[in-house]
Amino acid sequence: MTSPREDQQTFYDAVGGEDTFVRLVRRFYEGVAADPVLRPLYPEEDFGPAEERLRLFLMQYWGGPRTYSEQRGHPRLRMRHFPFRIGSRERDHWLAHMRAAVDDLSLPEPLDRQLWEYLVYAAHSMVNAPDDLPAAEDTADLTVRPPENPAP
Repeated sequence: MTSPREDQQTFYDAVGGEDTFVRLVRRFYEGVAADPVLRPLYPEEDFGPAEERLRLFLMQYWGGPRTYSEQRGHPRLRMRHFPFRIGSRERDHWLAHMRAAVDDLSLPEPLDRQLWEYLVYAAHSMVNAPDDLPAAEDTADLTVRPPENPAP
């Protein structure tokens, strides 16, 4: 006798398994590679490994192999992205490239919507810098000066 869970198809299987996630992430990183806002967030030596990590994470999240956790442990997405300044500008560029990648998959509408809603949620949850703070490259020439009239 099979359990109800064994009879249910995962999202991973419904969209075509690993091949679909390889296509999605490859197309996404093609956009990132040419993006002047996002490309500087990836050191050259980490660009390929970043693609693999995202692919493995998404595959696992959607019901595929657990390779990501076996290799890296718990995803801890916010913690892993904290060293990078991610504001609404970075989020929006990320989403634009991801939307193009999702569109290239030509998934049936319900599957497209399910995937997209998660990606939008994930992108918004990675934002860690308010829009009123300058980016690191904008602060390189700033000099910290003591107040003119320090309090007694």
